[in-house]
Amino acid sequence: MDYQNRAGSKFGGGGVASKEATNADRRERLRKLALETIDLDKDPYFFKNHVGSFECRLCLTVHQNDGSYLAHTQGRKHQTNLARRAAKDAQLGKRNEEGAFTGANAIAVRKNVVKIGRPGYKINKTRDPVTRQLGLTFQLQYPDLAPETAPKVRFMSAYEQKVEDPPDKNFQYMLVAAEPYETCAFKLQAREVDRREDKYWTWWDSDSKVFWAHVTFKTEREERYSGVPGLAPSKGR
Repeated sequence: MDYQNRAGSKFGGGGVASKEATNADRRERLRKLALETIDLDKDPYFFKNHVGSFECRLCLTVHQNDGSYLAHTQGRKHQTNLARRAAKDAQLGKRNEEGAFTGANAIAVRKNVVKIGRPGYKINKTRDPVTRQLGLTFQLQYPDLAPETAPKVRFMSAYEQKVEDPPDKNFQYMLVAAEPYETCAFKLQAREVDRREDKYWTWWDSDSKVFWAHVTFKTEREERYSGVPGLAPSKGR
């Protein structure tokens, strides 16, 4: 911290630090301390959201940069929540060992699942003959998947993934997950998906072990004027 050139101080001497300067110096010291002890890649509570900010999943706080997050991890709130979480995990672990949770109130402990490979897939491009909307039909094969287990679909923005760096905002990702198979990620254009029932649907054929997913994108006009007051909604909404 610079103690010179402050109001009320003599030449070569240190003046009284302001509250803002003291807080800035404290945050910088905490950030340097955290850098020596914390690896953000291994922090389970560190999360980068779709707008580029950083979140603490434990304390539910948002930070504009990694330095602010690191300083937060050394603060009282984060340390207190860490202690509470550790005590709760220890208590749950002890109860599970004693068999306290049984029957209808049992807590299912997630076990490490051995992945058996990627499913086979096929993609077809489509175009609605009436609205001229572009779409994609995905066909994935899960021959060893249990019939009662249906694959799940999730859309992810470019800022959520950690494979491509820097992220490209012009693309999004569609994830299809079904354990014990590896999760498949399909890179799509960052266009808004039409969520109407006949435009977006999924279907799991438990007999043939084939999963279908159909995605239709909105037209450029619908994307441009979506949510504009006074604009008539599209048919089927």
